[in-house]
Amino acid sequence: MAMHRFSLCCVVLLVLAPLAAVAWRPWPPRNGSGEVEGIGASKKFEGSSDFVKLQYHMGPVLAADITVHPIWYGRWPAEQKRTIRAFLRSLSPPGSGSGDGGIPSPSVAAWWRTVRLYTDQTSANVSGVVRLGREKCDARASRGGRLTRLDIQSVVRDAVTARTRPLPVDSSGVYLVLTSPEVVVENFCGQVCGFHYFTFPSVVGYTLPYAWVGNSAARCPEVCAYPFAIPSYVGGGRRAEAPPNGDVGVDGMVSVIAHELAELASNPLANAWYAGEDPSFPTEIADLCEGIYGTGGGGAYTGQLLTDGRSGASYNVNGVGGRKFLVQWVWNPILSYCSGPNALDQ
Repeated sequence: MAMHRFSLCCVVLLVLAPLAAVAWRPWPPRNGSGEVEGIGASKKFEGSSDFVKLQYHMGPVLAADITVHPIWYGRWPAEQKRTIRAFLRSLSPPGSGSGDGGIPSPSVAAWWRTVRLYTDQTSANVSGVVRLGREKCDARASRGGRLTRLDIQSVVRDAVTARTRPLPVDSSGVYLVLTSPEVVVENFCGQVCGFHYFTFPSVVGYTLPYAWVGNSAARCPEVCAYPFAIPSYVGGGRRAEAPPNGDVGVDGMVSVIAHELAELASNPLANAWYAGEDPSFPTEIADLCEGIYGTGGGGAYTGQLLTDGRSGASYNVNGVGGRKFLVQWVWNPILSYCSGPNALDQ
């Protein structure tokens, strides 16, 4: 995707938007009376209802090869970085052009193939190539431990303008800001676990797709790392699932990262694929399948998951290096319902 420089009048209009950037919370939804939806409340066909209709709004998708540039903000142990890098590398692993690169089914690459079904007005699909690009670390959290949404764009600017080893201003790049548990981001845990948008030329100097995801381990794992932690309002003695990489916060982040990358690829400038009339508050391809990880999922039920025979952990996709992950499903525009590679009915 080509970079864009907007005129001043456009910038003035866009500056009003950051507080309305796309956001997501993975915990089970409540019904109109404030109670959690029951296990039978499947959301499989929600996107085709009279209330939610996914539409294409003529904007671009990320059709060129995608390079993801992680920006590690705060203190990040090496093993946590390795887990997230492994997931990103699993989206299109080496040798996946003719399969899944030898990775057992169901795979992360197969999950991304649903995202690839989305096209732009030239019929170009979302790219099947997703590479891990250069990274930037800000272990000192140079902008402080409390960030607003607009501050996230400043973190991106710092990364691409750094005096030493700056990230490239990449025409096909996606900038992924990852905040460690001690960092507080505006509305984190209360309203959002992650969001995506595009940077403003008035802040960064370029229009670049970016996403932010926070580590909720110390603050709200029951909110942003569900189902590895369970909200108190979910009754019935529901037990949390065991995380496949042994880290509640990071395993929870992986699903949020997947969610945001899927929506960033299909709606990078907030004018492509979404439901609703207001592009500042869209319902996007992963929002339609919130909380669904397997067949039969919906309400307080994740759907049928796979279980690692050695660790007992729950997962639904395999990745590089023998890694396993649990990621939510996304809306399939061909089938017109939520789907994933571990589905039992496809």
